[in-house]
Amino acid sequence: SVNIVAFGNERDGFSEDNQQPSLMWSYLRRSALISQIDNSLSASHVRNPVFTDYQACVFGNVSLMVCDCPVWDIFDSDWYTSRSLIGGADIIVIKYSVNDKTSFQELKDSYIPMIKKALNHCSIPVIISAIGARKNGVPCTCPLCTSDRRSCVTTSEGVQLAKELGATYLELHTLNDFYVQKYFGGVLEYFMIQSLNQKSTEKMKKRKKMQKCHRVQPPQLEQPEKMPILKSEASHYDADLHNLLCCCQCADVAFYPEDFSTVVEAHRVILCSVSHVFMLLFEVKSPDDIHDASIVQMAQSLFAVEMGAAFPRDPCGVPPCVPSLRVVVKDSIFCSCLPDILCFIYSGAFQWERLEEDIKKKLKDPEKIEHVLEKVKCILKTPGKLNTVKDCRSHQIKRLYNTSLRLFFNTPVLADVIFKIQGATVPAHRAVLVARCEVMAAMFNGNYLEANSILVPVYGVSKDTFLSFLEYLYTDSCCPASILQAMSLLICAEMYQVMRLQHICELYIITQLQSMPSRELASTSLSIVSLLKKAKFHNSDCLSTWLLHFIATNYLIFSQKPEFQDLSVEERNFVEMHRWPSNLYLKQLADYRNYIHSQKCHCTVM
Repeated sequence: SVNIVAFGNERDGFSEDNQQPSLMWSYLRRSALISQIDNSLSASHVRNPVFTDYQACVFGNVSLMVCDCPVWDIFDSDWYTSRSLIGGADIIVIKYSVNDKTSFQELKDSYIPMIKKALNHCSIPVIISAIGARKNGVPCTCPLCTSDRRSCVTTSEGVQLAKELGATYLELHTLNDFYVQKYFGGVLEYFMIQSLNQKSTEKMKKRKKMQKCHRVQPPQLEQPEKMPILKSEASHYDADLHNLLCCCQCADVAFYPEDFSTVVEAHRVILCSVSHVFMLLFEVKSPDDIHDASIVQMAQSLFAVEMGAAFPRDPCGVPPCVPSLRVVVKDSIFCSCLPDILCFIYSGAFQWERLEEDIKKKLKDPEKIEHVLEKVKCILKTPGKLNTVKDCRSHQIKRLYNTSLRLFFNTPVLADVIFKIQGATVPAHRAVLVARCEVMAAMFNGNYLEANSILVPVYGVSKDTFLSFLEYLYTDSCCPASILQAMSLLICAEMYQVMRLQHICELYIITQLQSMPSRELASTSLSIVSLLKKAKFHNSDCLSTWLLHFIATNYLIFSQKPEFQDLSVEERNFVEMHRWPSNLYLKQLADYRNYIHSQKCHCTVM
């Protein structure tokens, strides 16, 4: 079989054609060597929009598996899966549009270093495909000329990128029969043949080693038992924030029409994380910070903060139970669609087609529909950049949203709660905490002291660990610096019942231990038994079971360490039962050595 993994998007940011087939799908349909194409696996795209999988046959009876990942978000959100994809690939294809300079620069600066690190000097062939015809014409070769360098990716830039990665560089001006089947397909099929030849050679070498010898053979050492596989849990970041809007917990702003007939509640920190218009409205930024007159005009013409709208606070500093800010929406048509627009923003601001459908059902009039959608585009606009429909439908908006809450992490801007830990204070936002953590939702909305307090003390965890925990709540990602830090974060996650963070920490610990060489494992001061005890105490059943198998698999190393005596009787019995190498193998090896000595002959291995 041959496994191909393709990364990147061949569509440029200016094209309105979303129906254009991808490079890999075009090749599978056009190549004469491909048969029995099965794209039923692409149904997984519905569950996970990052992947599209295809299965086919090549060269008659060779299985071909293609995994197409058009979005680079996987390297930011799920490094464990991305590294597994690269590690299992026989051929890697990297695609980009020559008319999308921004995406190319992001690929070069952020993701190529990650791919080089994941390859780790492996001899996996890489094909870099530059797709599309440059819309500015033939690029100027003068080193002082910049006429074609802001919007288009030049050939020299693509070639230089290929040199850095040791890859084969191809330019496909269009996805027709010649470029896809003969040009790209010829190179891809050459690497397929090379991969199959290498696998065949390795198989022959293994077969020769396994040929039986007429002389007495030493006992065969079986492979250790397979350790339990821990699967990563899917993110529910967008769903958490959408549920926050539905239940309206900790809402701190209320939107009214000019006649005050209805009210829609929301959360300022969520709105400001996606829109500079709301940053202006809630005075997070000033007009001098924005440098975009259209955004300033939109904020002034669409909304008005009612004078004296701030509700009086309790003398003891207790936050009110009603929204503390009232905003009048001057546009009645826009106000009628505000619940749908807020639902769009809270769901991650990437389901543009669904927003269009909801507004069309409500308004019916095409002019009013276009009027509302244009205002939404302006609300989502980045200063100094014109947002198109293509931008609103892309994954770039979603990615911006996931990372924008980081702007409010560990800052007093719009903060309404302060944690006191180890003599230091950490500001936070109740809306984010309530949405992302059920324990904190109960703490801030139940009959607890914290529900009516601005200052909340935290015990049992360090400041750095708690900051890492809050960073996950805000950004849905975490990067522990060590195994011990990951274990501390796991304990904090178990304390607040954030199960996905607990699973991420478990995966990090397992990955780090698996990559540790035997010599380092024998000399390390890290106590695996201590990790096992903590995992059991904090209900991390998957990690504790894996650690027991890990100790049993490396029995000869851990049995010599003092910490081995700290295992309970039950744990010791499990390790002895599943130890590697087994007692039976050691007895057979001793008998074989005695036989060799008695026959006074040479060992067939040595």
